[in-house]
Amino acid sequence: MQQSIGYVALVVRDYDRAIDFYVGTLGFTLIEDTYVEAQNKRWVLVAPPGATESRLLLARAVGEEQSSRIGNQTGGRVFLFLHTDDFWRDYKAYKDKGVVFVREPKEEQYGTVAVFKDLYGNLWDLLQLK
Repeated sequence: MQQSIGYVALVVRDYDRAIDFYVGTLGFTLIEDTYVEAQNKRWVLVAPPGATESRLLLARAVGEEQSSRIGNQTGGRVFLFLHTDDFWRDYKAYKDKGVVFVREPKEEQYGTVAVFKDLYGNLWDLLQLK
């Protein structure tokens, strides 16, 4: 048996602002942006450069309950873990583009890590494993 996680839904307020952040600021690739007329929504998939399996589904919030989860899908803990092959390259590039780091770089037993916020406040680990 072989399984993998294909998509993780990330609740966003606005498709275009989210695409701008993930593609324009973080350098992700826009995999798909298709309008789904029957549901009046878009199917928007993005992925980090070099990713082959996992994707983020940028899902526009519908209604008050979903909107209340924007930026805090995990109750304030780190939500997503972005692995990199060059921590300092990506850390510097993100800082230069205005990404806010809430925990500065730290050498841990498992690798180099820092925590940043996305445009809505979700927490991410930028991580280069040893």
